[in-house]
Amino acid sequence: MMAADAEPLEIILNLPLLCEDKNVPYVFVRFKQALGRAGVSRPVITCSITIKEGSQRKQQIQSIQRSIERLLV
Repeated sequence: MMAADAEPLEIILNLPLLCEDKNVPYVFVRFKQALGRAGVSRPVITCSITIKEGSQRKQQIQSIQRSIERLLV
C-alpha cells in the first residue's frame, strides 16, 4: 500500500514498477493517515505485508491480497 499524498511523491514513484516487475500486488490509498491508523507513532507513506509460514493470520492476509488483486483487473 502506498499513500498518494506522499511528499515528495518521487520517493515512491519507482515502487509500482518494481511491484509489477516482481508480480507483487499493490494499491494506493488517498492519505498517509490511512496507513498510520495501525498505531504507528510517525507518518507512514508505504507499508507492506508478508506471510510467515504457520501464521494464524495467513488466511486473512490472503483474503486481503485477493481483494487487492481484483481491484487491479
